[in-house]
Amino acid sequence: MLNYIWLGLVLAAVLIGGYHEITGAPSGTLTEVTEKAFEMAKAAVMDIALPLAGIMALWLGVMRLAERAGLIQILARSLRPILRRLFPDVPPDHPAMGAMLMNIAANMLGLSNAATPLGLRAMKDLETLNLRPGVATNAMCTFLAINTSSVQLVPATAIGILAVSGSMNPSAIAGTAFLATLCAATAAIVAVKFLEKLPWYRLSPVVPGVTPAAGSGVPPGGETVASSAQAGNASGNAGGKMPPATAGGTPATTPVAPLNWFGVIVLLLFMACVVWAFLRVGFPEIFGFPAPAELQSNNLFVRAVKALSLLSIPFLLSFFPLYAALRRVKVYEEFVEGAKEGFQVALRIIPFLVAILVAIGMFRAAGGIELIAQKLQPVLNFIHFPTELLPMCLVRPLSGSGTLGLFTELVKAHGPDSLMARTAGTIYGSTETTFYVVAVYFGSVSVRRTRHAVPAGLFADFVGILASVIICRLVFG
Repeated sequence: MLNYIWLGLVLAAVLIGGYHEITGAPSGTLTEVTEKAFEMAKAAVMDIALPLAGIMALWLGVMRLAERAGLIQILARSLRPILRRLFPDVPPDHPAMGAMLMNIAANMLGLSNAATPLGLRAMKDLETLNLRPGVATNAMCTFLAINTSSVQLVPATAIGILAVSGSMNPSAIAGTAFLATLCAATAAIVAVKFLEKLPWYRLSPVVPGVTPAAGSGVPPGGETVASSAQAGNASGNAGGKMPPATAGGTPATTPVAPLNWFGVIVLLLFMACVVWAFLRVGFPEIFGFPAPAELQSNNLFVRAVKALSLLSIPFLLSFFPLYAALRRVKVYEEFVEGAKEGFQVALRIIPFLVAILVAIGMFRAAGGIELIAQKLQPVLNFIHFPTELLPMCLVRPLSGSGTLGLFTELVKAHGPDSLMARTAGTIYGSTETTFYVVAVYFGSVSVRRTRHAVPAGLFADFVGILASVIICRLVFG
């Protein structure tokens, strides 16, 4: 599906730009389309891929420590019943379980800098179970659908825009965004599980010992393998459980030492310091300090989530190395070993980033979004959907920065406490840049046939937008 969408965006941009060129339109000409194509190609490499390399190196190094110390396996086992239902093709003790769980948690807290590297690591782990190179597995599609519709506890960026614009209660959209993302996440899971059973998305059986061609069917004949889970279990021990794995997906050979009494005491002291910092940041009144103005306008739930978001990254960056060191892991050597993968991943995603960002930039520069909005306006008026929100809704799956700009314009035009601004903030906090996420995540493992990941993600975006409008009307209308 992504092939047709990409081709459609490029051809539509050229045709619309050519029409504007011929008619003498002031904007959306072929010159602007061409300039935007080169601008987005440069931005894909210089502004996204290269900065991401350093962030990826940092988080993959930390994840290596967490995995070598056994934390990922502990985390995966704690939520095994839920994860097994969502990802039946992934062995319960596989490292991908922990990486996916941490990515989802980072998305819920709005930690985009941490969520993307953790998600890319999860895709790399899922690729170790992929029997069809270049073709997305059911687990990959499910993970992408959940990632693009992750439940949002506090939409920090949207709240920040409302606060800067002078809103009396900027955190009012926290509850509506949470409910809208809950609807979107539910829709994503239902859609991805339904679509994977349809004939044109269903995976064909794999012949053992034969590597299928990327994006193609499977050679006929021979015995078949029912699922990736069976293949993953077959690579484990006789009991069907996979041994601890390293960052590259291969079994770890050096066992780690158990945590002794001294280590337990150190961890307890560390956690006590974290709890003190959490209370001091989120609830300073407990210690007799006045609360900042931005905290006074927030309820207890928003305070707690903001404090958790502020402390979560420093906590992870310090807790994982500390725990690994207490279990006699050579933290520096293992961190460096894991960080090496960051630059390789950043290089792999460059072609995919350039392709999708250039197509999106050309289409927007030609005025394709405005054209669609004009054509859909009569239908939206008939169903009482606010037409002012349509450009933002159309841009949201394509560009995060573009959506942010449109959201800011709506806030300025209608006021930060208006129904329109709050609905737009809820939409911004409850939807995701689906095409960007698909391009980056699948590009990191060189998957070209994305199967039903895009339809499921777009359906989740649609449900999130619809739920945002309905919920905001009920709450603020």
